Amino acid sequence: MTFSDSKPKTLAAFKSLTTAEEYLQFFEIDYDQQFVNVNRLHILKQFSLLLQEVDEAFPDVSEAERLEKYRMALEEAYQVFLTSSPLETKLFQVFQNKPKNFVSLDDLTATAEE
Repeated sequence: MTFSDSKPKTLAAFKSLTTAEEYLQFFEIDYDQQFVNVNRLHILKQFSLLLQEVDEAFPDVSEAERLEKYRMALEEAYQVFLTSSPLETKLFQVFQNKPKNFVSLDDLTATAEE
């Protein structure tokens, strides 16, 4: 699905989007397809979290203002992964859980220094 300048951007149209590319095209944000292929889930997860913040912080803005804030949120979500890795951001539970029966080198060093 490709959006052109002549097609109106509405919340209804926004809510019909499903892929990272559709969101980026809707908001006319330049993107690197290979980067999106690698970071798709992380970008969408970060975007989702930012949308929740926008909706909570600005419940009474107009549709145009909301869409602009959503566009800024998507740009931010995309930019986050240009400067940091998914492991650093720890958006998903798998990155937050410490494996069981695991001792890190930091733990060993700290124990040895005591």
